[in-house]
Amino acid sequence: MIGHLRGTILEKTPNRVVVEAGGVGYEVLIPISTFTALPNEGSAAALRIFTHVREDALALFGFATPEEKNVFERLISVSGIGPKLGLQVLSGLPTLELVAAIRAGDVARLVRIPGVGKKTAERIVLELKDKIAGVDASAQGAPVPGTGAGLSGMENDILSALQNLGCSRPAAEEAIRKVKERGAPDSFEPFFRAALALVR
Repeated sequence: MIGHLRGTILEKTPNRVVVEAGGVGYEVLIPISTFTALPNEGSAAALRIFTHVREDALALFGFATPEEKNVFERLISVSGIGPKLGLQVLSGLPTLELVAAIRAGDVARLVRIPGVGKKTAERIVLELKDKIAGVDASAQGAPVPGTGAGLSGMENDILSALQNLGCSRPAAEEAIRKVKERGAPDSFEPFFRAALALVR
């Protein structure tokens, strides 16, 4: 099992990154928070890896911090939540806010995450409220300043991220336009969160 990966970033999009290590390019699925924390293509990076093995596939899920990986592993322990939905949940809220919502039993907040229905949100709270209390969310790493996507491609990255969460392209484009009209943040994650709030 791969638990950690260090190498050079060959490709980076809001939901995946390709890291070259030892002459091999590893495709790794990532949440939005990890995307914003990673440096640009061509730079060195290290990821904590969760290896998901099925009979017909092997997938790598990568995280910038131990807390992200920990919360992801708790999420996929919930009945009915697989790795892809777990990644969507992590992308729908910053890790600190997600942990706080689960601890508080805030089902309404969880339901606003694309792909999470009321029953799923209730299961997350029921099964994780006590377990997630041990997660040291205060150690959550902040995104590294200046290492997000460049402004020239940022809107396309946000569009891609919104579509990966199940938003239609027209709705995502409209949300991005509205955020820009209100004075768009100059970094990816605040811009993405503002747009996501408008399409929920």
